Amino acid sequence: MTLANKITITRLLLIPVFVIFAAYYSQSIIDGDGVLWYRVSALIIFAIASLSDALDGYIARNFNQSTKLGRALDPVADKLLLLAGVVTLSVTQWHAGLPIWFAVLVITRDVTIVAGVIIIHYTTGEVKMKRIITSKICTFLQLSCVCWVLVDFWSLEARPLPLDILIYLAAVMTLISGYQYVVEGIHQMRLHGYTTPDSDVS
Repeated sequence: MTLANKITITRLLLIPVFVIFAAYYSQSIIDGDGVLWYRVSALIIFAIASLSDALDGYIARNFNQSTKLGRALDPVADKLLLLAGVVTLSVTQWHAGLPIWFAVLVITRDVTIVAGVIIIHYTTGEVKMKRIITSKICTFLQLSCVCWVLVDFWSLEARPLPLDILIYLAAVMTLISGYQYVVEGIHQMRLHGYTTPDSDVS
């Protein structure tokens, strides 16, 4: 196994560690203690996991370590890390956490995309995933929301207005990118003739 793949797998293994520390910090808030080192640990782990994405990509490209396993695992690790951040900071009791509806929206979009990919692959035998710029913007904004909550040590009563604005911007881009993926999926199904009525059915 290449070093790049090992780094990607390490990123996957760091996800539950991040969730554990974030959950412990949430519980400490509920208990009235607010144990700071839990929060700092969650922040450091999330930062290391995020930076490892650039590192394994650099190693794979520059040291001839690109593999099919790595190309499959890397986007999965990235998506799971982001989802873990969004969901954890929505369901736990951080002072300036993310709203539940935001996590539901993000999960719904991703589940819809995955279900669409499975359906298209099952019916047509191939899936052509185009790079949609709104999806990259969506990911950047979602990650920005997570990072803001992690580094915001000062908002102890409620979310600051700029964070709320960022959350709504991320939500809008989540909806737009999700809609574009659905449209693209329907287009692929139409090209293969799966959206027109069967001619042999009366």
